[in-house]
Amino acid sequence: MNRLRVILALALTFAIFAILLNSVGTVILQSFASFGIGKTQASNLELFKDLSIALASLLLAAYLPRLGYKRAMMSALALVGIACVVMRLYPSFHTAECLFLCTGIGFAVAKVSVYSSIGLLTRNPGEHARLTNLIEAQFMLGVLVCGWLFSAFIDDANPANPVWFNVYGLLAVICAAVIALLATSTLDESAAHDTSTHASTSSFADMLRLFLRPLVCVFLICAFLCVLIEQSFSTWLPSFNHAILKLSHAMSIRVATLLAGALALGRLLASQVLRRVPWYVLLNVCIVGMGVVVMVVLPLARDVIERPGIGWFDAPIAAYLIPLIGLLMAPIYPVINSVALSALPKASHAGMTGLIVIFSALGGTLGSRLTAMTFAAFDGIHAFYLSLLPMSLMLVALYFFKRETDRIRGG
Repeated sequence: MNRLRVILALALTFAIFAILLNSVGTVILQSFASFGIGKTQASNLELFKDLSIALASLLLAAYLPRLGYKRAMMSALALVGIACVVMRLYPSFHTAECLFLCTGIGFAVAKVSVYSSIGLLTRNPGEHARLTNLIEAQFMLGVLVCGWLFSAFIDDANPANPVWFNVYGLLAVICAAVIALLATSTLDESAAHDTSTHASTSSFADMLRLFLRPLVCVFLICAFLCVLIEQSFSTWLPSFNHAILKLSHAMSIRVATLLAGALALGRLLASQVLRRVPWYVLLNVCIVGMGVVVMVVLPLARDVIERPGIGWFDAPIAAYLIPLIGLLMAPIYPVINSVALSALPKASHAGMTGLIVIFSALGGTLGSRLTAMTFAAFDGIHAFYLSLLPMSLMLVALYFFKRETDRIRGG
């Protein structure tokens, strides 16, 4: 087994899906100019992306060991590669919906395959944790690259210029290159090939039985609310920057990458803070801090005067302060996942991961939809103020989550 070659392929697979998944905010912004659609209709892109992730995770995850993880990843990349080619040749809003449908299905397949492959490539928990962090870091790198890559193809003087569709030709080529890398790599999957049809059906049933655990139910509420908040900001921040802060299309997308950078930095810092601060205290401080940032920063975004040629040095101060939400939001999702999984038997981790993916996708869809409706009915400032409601609900859900984990651990 060529370990380094396989690890490179896994990392690139995750990075490609990070770019495609996180391009939804950019495509929504460009859809206004290129396709002439409204905000509520544009939010359908998030719907197609997240619901396809949820359904694919529910229906396919238990059967991937029988297909083979390497073949599954190659199939997922081929699916999105073909979708990118179609988007380049026949650009339309309905084609964009199909693109994100394929991206959601592909990501669900790829995520299960990548995480399962990590177990095949490592020999102990320490190696597993290090390789998982390395792969997840590539996902965040893909998020950061996404905004700069798409903005490089956008004509600021004429945002409707179809030249921006050329980015999909480049992405299709990258998908083909990673498929070739996987095809020429050797991954020993013998440890995963003891899965029969009965075992796959049992895995699906075990995932559903997790709903009988109070801990799981409370955790899924927390995960749902967390992703709802995160997607509300990440998906609609480019549109907020353009409509409220009066930035150009390309600049709006570039500034939105600060949120991804803040998320990455926040996760690095949290790993150190958690050495000294209990997780429950840290997450409560983060949620309250997010609420404070929303209430302090959004008034600064009001009544911004449009000026031509705004760049990094003369952008409104709110453009740099809103991404601070990402710094505080960053530790919440990985910490609650870690706490929930460590409180359950290891035999339940696969089913729990499937549920995490499903409820995260549903939370992302609802968050984007509610933000879109508020954005269309009022404006972006009111849409972001709406995030204070799920933040408040999450404080309550975290209390019950903490109580359930203490009960299970006898503490």
